[in-house]
Amino acid sequence: MKRIITTVAALAFSVAFVTAADKADKKPADPDAAWAKASGGKESITKEEFSAKAKDKAKSDAAFDKKDANKDGKLTKEEFSAKKAK
Repeated sequence: MKRIITTVAALAFSVAFVTAADKADKKPADPDAAWAKASGGKESITKEEFSAKAKDKAKSDAAFDKKDANKDGKLTKEEFSAKKAK
């Protein structure tokens, strides 16, 4: 019984270690690349363009509204890339 418990504990520890290593290897998102993909090279995009390929339109619309700092109905690269204070 002790051997089984020890083996299970070792496996759990290994899984936790591998998961932590995977998270450390991920690079932060490149805002310039994300903007280029979202805008297609345009200077600004509308909510419809921003949400066009979204799986969840409601979440996409909410994200657009949050990022649209001047509430003009368009997102610029600066608005898209800006970090919001929490």
